[in-house]
Amino acid sequence: MASNSALESTIDKILKNTEKNILTNIKSGLDESQQKLDDAIPKLESEYDKIISNGKKEADKIEKQITGASDIGVRNKQLLVLEEAVERVFSSALEQIANADRSGDYANLVKTLINEAIQILGTSEVTIFTNTKDKDVVQSTISQFSGAKLSSETIECLGGIKVKSKDGAMTFDNTIDARIERLKPLIRKEIAAKFGVGN
Repeated sequence: MASNSALESTIDKILKNTEKNILTNIKSGLDESQQKLDDAIPKLESEYDKIISNGKKEADKIEKQITGASDIGVRNKQLLVLEEAVERVFSSALEQIANADRSGDYANLVKTLINEAIQILGTSEVTIFTNTKDKDVVQSTISQFSGAKLSSETIECLGGIKVKSKDGAMTFDNTIDARIERLKPLIRKEIAAKFGVGN
């Protein structure tokens, strides 16, 4: 009986030690898992914040693209309407110029055009070209400019003159058509600025 009691005591000790080891291992594993979880939480929170932040940035980007596309569409429509209005105004002005009386103020304009062209070319030794309508006005004005002569050839234009140096090396187009073309971008810009379009 004594040996049974010793055996039971030994088994009991072994079981208690095993239980103690198992509990220690479980507690150690639990502590280690808890530590890993505690260590992972800030990283997970950081990743979560990064995902949310990137999502917001992407949403903002998409919103800006949508808004930008609609702004561009509106701006393009405004520019188209403006361009059509400017073209109508130019067409009306060109028609009035084509039908304008070729005396009085027009003769002064021709004189100014010739003078300007001579200054730009840097010589009064020039040949002046004009259309059929302006030939008489130019002929009567040309006498004020020594060295200038009127070409027998006519050119196609609304009015005004083209001037060529005697040697043919330099030409200056001072027709009303050319002047209008040079002014168009400036006029468009000014009109666009007044209406707040294209800025």
